[in-house]
Amino acid sequence: MLKRGLLILPMVALLAGCGPDGKDDNSNASAQAQETNEPSVQIAGSAMKGVIRQGIVTAKRLMVNQSGRYSPGKLAAKAVRTADDGSYQLRLPGKAEGWALVEIRADQSTRMVCDVVPSCYQAGGEPVLFGETLTLESDFILRGAGDLTAETVYLTPLTHLAVTLAERNTGGEGLSPTALTDAYEAVEGWFGLTAGALAMAPPDLTQLDQLNEVSADGLQVAIANAAFLALVNDNAQWQNIADVLNDMSAQIVDSGQIDILGDGVNLAMADIISVATLQASELQMMTDSGIVSQKLAIVVSRNVHRFKTIADVYEESDTSVADTVDESPASDNSSEEGLPANTALLSWTAPMTRVNGESLSMGEIAGFEVVYGTNAEALNQTLAIGDASIDELLVDQLDAGTWYFAIRTLDTDGNRSQLSEVVNKQI
Repeated sequence: MLKRGLLILPMVALLAGCGPDGKDDNSNASAQAQETNEPSVQIAGSAMKGVIRQGIVTAKRLMVNQSGRYSPGKLAAKAVRTADDGSYQLRLPGKAEGWALVEIRADQSTRMVCDVVPSCYQAGGEPVLFGETLTLESDFILRGAGDLTAETVYLTPLTHLAVTLAERNTGGEGLSPTALTDAYEAVEGWFGLTAGALAMAPPDLTQLDQLNEVSADGLQVAIANAAFLALVNDNAQWQNIADVLNDMSAQIVDSGQIDILGDGVNLAMADIISVATLQASELQMMTDSGIVSQKLAIVVSRNVHRFKTIADVYEESDTSVADTVDESPASDNSSEEGLPANTALLSWTAPMTRVNGESLSMGEIAGFEVVYGTNAEALNQTLAIGDASIDELLVDQLDAGTWYFAIRTLDTDGNRSQLSEVVNKQI
């Protein structure tokens, strides 16, 4: 029995509408590490989308020509393969100065761990369960770049997009340190990540309960990367993760940005954020560690907030998504302007008192839990929000039919309120 009940005010449903000789681990890197008379710099990191095993990693220095344009030079590191945890280590000829471009490709020996809940789709094959491995297509590639004084470069879908953006540098400098730094910062901004997040080691989402330390920032990066593959699951247009990356890279090459809401053909920023929100919530429900679960709740709330403000990513964007708020009940078969038809935008007001009349401060509210389903008597799907300041949630990928929604409040003592009144939306 709860010590104290919580009172939540009514909720409103607004309508809105995944080479070398084949030696394992980093044996090649060890051979390169033997002392020579020539200077060299060690580069280490990992390839995470999820963990990429036996991927082929190469690196080249970024050199500047007489016209001031940076591009990969001839001095290259000997290719190495990633270990079972996705890590790599290689040595690049020359001093520890300047920047390097690092990339990973796949061959018949390369495998990637599925980091999508509950499974990863494979064209022409059976779904691969979360935590199991799948093959990668021959055109798969991830790139990243880094300052050689840091000696660490991570390879993820987000770093790949950043390098693509830097290549588009209209200043004529190519992959200059300035262009790369600006591009990394821009991509972090697109996805609502903290500054420097792409230089962090992404955690293995399939091993969360085994991690001793993990930050909400690291989890947010890993989940954003996982979302690229998750998009393949629900859209027959995308056969594999290479298709998704190629689509988004093409958008960047064409315009220097990614579509905010999409055009029904190309992927959009809203698609990535929505899928990332769902993945974070799914991971939260299957994680035993209370600390990790709390940090996943933070990621959920960040993504919800990011969706609300996503139109502000680009300087001259239409801000209708971020600014549109309707507090009145919605009628069936209408739609919220700018949002996909198969979504429901929920809004609510946090309670100010408990059931027994005692006042309830915002500091006592731990978050909210949204439950929903196609049967008003059996709301069997759940989304957790670990931030008391959040007052909206976009629920997406809803099938045609009538969907029912309710919400409860969670306090910092672990108490849960009764569910609010149930509202519905016709998709």
